[in-house]
Amino acid sequence: FIMAATTSTTLDDLFANIIMQARFTAEEQSLMAGLITRYDIGNVAGKTIQVPKYPAIAAADLTEGTDMSSTTVSTSSVTVTVGEVGAQVVLTDLAAMGAGNPAQELGTVLGNAIATKMDQDIIALFDGFSTSIGAAGQEITVADLFKAAATLRNQKATGQMYAVVHPFHAYQLSANLTNTFANPNGGDLQNEAMRNGFVGSIAGIDVYQSANIAVDGSDDAKSCCFTSEAMAIAMKRDFNLETERNASLRAFELNATAVYGVAELDDTYGVELLFDAAL
Repeated sequence: FIMAATTSTTLDDLFANIIMQARFTAEEQSLMAGLITRYDIGNVAGKTIQVPKYPAIAAADLTEGTDMSSTTVSTSSVTVTVGEVGAQVVLTDLAAMGAGNPAQELGTVLGNAIATKMDQDIIALFDGFSTSIGAAGQEITVADLFKAAATLRNQKATGQMYAVVHPFHAYQLSANLTNTFANPNGGDLQNEAMRNGFVGSIAGIDVYQSANIAVDGSDDAKSCCFTSEAMAIAMKRDFNLETERNASLRAFELNATAVYGVAELDDTYGVELLFDAAL
């Protein structure tokens, strides 16, 4: 009987698989980062960036032979400050030699932790928008999304509109679309909601759901409808994983980190959706 040896090569392979799985999970599970404006500032010195905001100006009729008059453009700016977030798990020597697939399992755990933190930080910005639709204890309807879309377009928000809603809000929207899940033999949108539970695109808004939206003590939650220019993430360093040996513990520390910051860019390009979040 010959015992299989754990060599530095097999450990390197294990760590490479953990890192690959963790990075994949972090990228796949982070919903919000892909819906807002992203600034990659890895090569920029310092921990803050200034994002300039330019006001709209008006064009005017011209008279032949008459010089145009200039318009003064005064810019403002939004400051985005980055900081570190991290999560650590410990892989013991016995666990590494055990059954299962620790590379996939630990990679998924670490990737999910960073992705969840990133989404929660961006979702926390929902509460900062001045415009709000709905009220505590009130269920959301499709009409509320049309109202949010009209509000954004009236503010001259451009580009694709998104709504990120609590899963219970998504349930209410699906129930509203399908006459409380009685097949209405309606259009494609109703049928899609019945088949897949996917709310889909409503009033030009791509609707997503996220359980990272918190529910308050009164069973209400704040979802949001927005365009990508409403919020921003400044990415100093994307997901990173380092290993460190703890000999006395007979284990490896797996340290996952990311360095980023989030901020509201334009208050008029986001609409808070305050509605009941109870089934």
